[in-house]
Amino acid sequence: MEDIIDKFLVRVEGAEPAIKPHKLKKLMKKMGNLFSKSKTRHEICDEIKGIKVRVKEAADRRDRYRVDDVVANPVDAITVDPRLVALYKDQKELVGIDDSLNELTKIMSDGDGDASKQLKILSIFGFGGLGKTSLAKALYDNLKAKFDCSAFVPVGRNPSLKKLLNDILFGIDKLKHRDSTLSSWDERQLIDELRLLLEKERYLIVIDDIWDKKTWKLVKTNFVCNNCGSRGITTTRILKVATMASEVYKLQPLSLDLSKNLFHRRLSCAAIEWPNHLPAEVYNKILHKCGGVPLAIITIASLLAGKPVEFWSKVYTSIGFGHEENEDMENTRKILLFSYYDLPCHLKTCLLYLSIYPEDHLIEKDSLI
Repeated sequence: MEDIIDKFLVRVEGAEPAIKPHKLKKLMKKMGNLFSKSKTRHEICDEIKGIKVRVKEAADRRDRYRVDDVVANPVDAITVDPRLVALYKDQKELVGIDDSLNELTKIMSDGDGDASKQLKILSIFGFGGLGKTSLAKALYDNLKAKFDCSAFVPVGRNPSLKKLLNDILFGIDKLKHRDSTLSSWDERQLIDELRLLLEKERYLIVIDDIWDKKTWKLVKTNFVCNNCGSRGITTTRILKVATMASEVYKLQPLSLDLSKNLFHRRLSCAAIEWPNHLPAEVYNKILHKCGGVPLAIITIASLLAGKPVEFWSKVYTSIGFGHEENEDMENTRKILLFSYYDLPCHLKTCLLYLSIYPEDHLIEKDSLI
């Protein structure tokens, strides 16, 4: 808007000469300026109308994509990480993890003689929504009975090192640190205490959802190589973090059969009957769009539960994260936002720009800015 006003002033005032001409010429010049100013005013008016249209479009996009929910971070708001649900799921409810669980249990248990006594660190790697936390928790539950002490600690994108160390210490020895004054200790005191506790123990520690190498390096300093057969496990969606471990396991999406199994199971849990006369094509397309990602499958199943066939038929062309009043949809949005936040600035801009195109639209390079 300021640019348009400046443009108006330049065109109207800037046309007047610094040196006053003859009176007759000056009068003729003013008469000409009346027409020029009138034309300029119309042009400026059109540009202002254009800005109003763009502002309205921006406001509509804000409402559609819930920008305020993303940007706003009120101090008094209570935020619950939806990934916490994965920590307390019954292992029987999980679909498609049996093979991965057996393989990882074998990896973390293998070794004869001195090899079995060495510290081994495993990283479970994969993008958001694949079920890394669920798999790590199931693996932890399977293995922890074989160790002297154990801890499962969620981290998140912006961790506090002091809180992380506190959580590990409390997990390792709840009785000792139940009423302690750990909150008043600095990072060095916490690290010294943790290393002292782990020095002669066979321990199992799971650090869930590491996002950066610096945090992981600091955590690893506490993994004492004590030749007791201790194990460390981390989950991450960052490849550079994953490759810092001695073993990397890349978690894959579910197969079509397992996707169907999970989808049906989610509907069964909701006590929802399968819609009559549902075209197989619609069902298969919906699952295909989920891409074998458990989080997406559970979310879509929750969205479709109890809906008529007509609604199912519309889903394939309208799946997204709009204004559905569905808790699972909101949780999915929050989880996927973590992936967006981690993108470099230029990729965030690129992604937002590409979002103006319809899905599966052919984008000509010449049409891009």
